[in-house]
Amino acid sequence: MTATLQVSCVQLHWAKPLGFNLERTLHYIKAASDCGSRVVLFPEASLTSYYFPYVVKLDQRKVIDALSQTRAAAKKHNIWVIAGTVQKTKDRFLNLAHVISPDGQIAHEYAKVHMAGKDEKKYCRGGKQLSLFEIDGILCTLVICRDGRHPELYRIPAMAGAQILFHPSCSSDEIEAVCWKRTSGRAQQPVGPNSKIFHCVANTVGEAPDGKQTSSGSSFIREPNGIPLAEAGHCQEEMITAVLDISRADRSYILDSMKNPPFLAKYWRDIVKEVRRRSGTI
Repeated sequence: MTATLQVSCVQLHWAKPLGFNLERTLHYIKAASDCGSRVVLFPEASLTSYYFPYVVKLDQRKVIDALSQTRAAAKKHNIWVIAGTVQKTKDRFLNLAHVISPDGQIAHEYAKVHMAGKDEKKYCRGGKQLSLFEIDGILCTLVICRDGRHPELYRIPAMAGAQILFHPSCSSDEIEAVCWKRTSGRAQQPVGPNSKIFHCVANTVGEAPDGKQTSSGSSFIREPNGIPLAEAGHCQEEMITAVLDISRADRSYILDSMKNPPFLAKYWRDIVKEVRRRSGTI
């Protein structure tokens, strides 16, 4: 297992067309690789956008082609890429995060569990598994946006050994709600203080085409005590980068939770076994 991992998080507009999103994705894959990062994380639905009036009309063949080009770029630049799509299935849509390895293969996929907003609840179903995967020997986990409000989704994978939480997000909302998110600090609350693992968030910026919603930005990379290693602004597209000293992610709060109260210990062990068994499916 590597002792350090350099990670970049990219903050992109949430309501742009597929072609625009693909161009920016390919640009930042190269930029992250050029600056020495081993992993680049993009926001929720980074390729398709999260604007459902547009997403539900997309030709799914074009979505798959955009994902294929993203995979090819990961291979070309020898970097792990975590990108997002909303894809149609036989049973509604799935909001997906794709973990793409440096050889261009999809090494892991995670489907968002908790839907947010009336459009997502109308068109999408939730995923049925938790996330657990390896990057260069480091066990990692994923949640998508609203999932972060449900700590069991990342704390249980941390019980299984995960030391990094990757958290693609699109905190789009009415302008007043986004103003509150910015005033209160950010849309996503750091997980280190309740887990002692790293937390990498790639959020979105920008307004909807009708001007009724915007997004809060404030992407961040935080170490296991909750201290910020890198933070993005509220409004602009940008990339932030930090080096993670993996030894700092000792999961001490998680390990304590697995022991006390003692009557829960057996159940935690059983749940961890089930999460490991199911981690390869969506």
